Amino acid sequence: PPNANLHSLFLAGEFMTRVLAVDPGDKRIGLAVSDPSGTIARPLAVVKHVSRITDAQAIVQWADECEADRILVGLALNAAGQIGHQARKALRLVEALRAVTELQVDTWDETDSTSTALLLGGKKDDMTDARAAAVFLQEYLHAEKP
Repeated sequence: PPNANLHSLFLAGEFMTRVLAVDPGDKRIGLAVSDPSGTIARPLAVVKHVSRITDAQAIVQWADECEADRILVGLALNAAGQIGHQARKALRLVEALRAVTELQVDTWDETDSTSTALLLGGKKDDMTDARAAAVFLQEYLHAEKP
């Protein structure tokens, strides 16, 4: 049937699209993307941090290339579960993203995502930050499911 592929894009009566997750760091930014059904997260890429506005533009370009309709930025909360220095930096990136795109930009707690990525993926390598983004994106996707 001509619309057979569309069936796989519907979940619980809702049309799902891709989510691009961003794990912002001082040197690198990890990116991960969901499948169109919003079920599976996969590491995508690691980009070098340049400046907030340049990073935001690069992230939006990745979102466009992945056909994402939402960007999810990880917030590294401090030990008390509150917004600290790193989370404030991430929130400034969120502001920069919202200034350069009309896509929905949300945040998600990414605490311990790098540790989990290392446990799951072994040694630290060029894709560790992307795997960390995939970890918190997968948590987000599970939380969004009914």
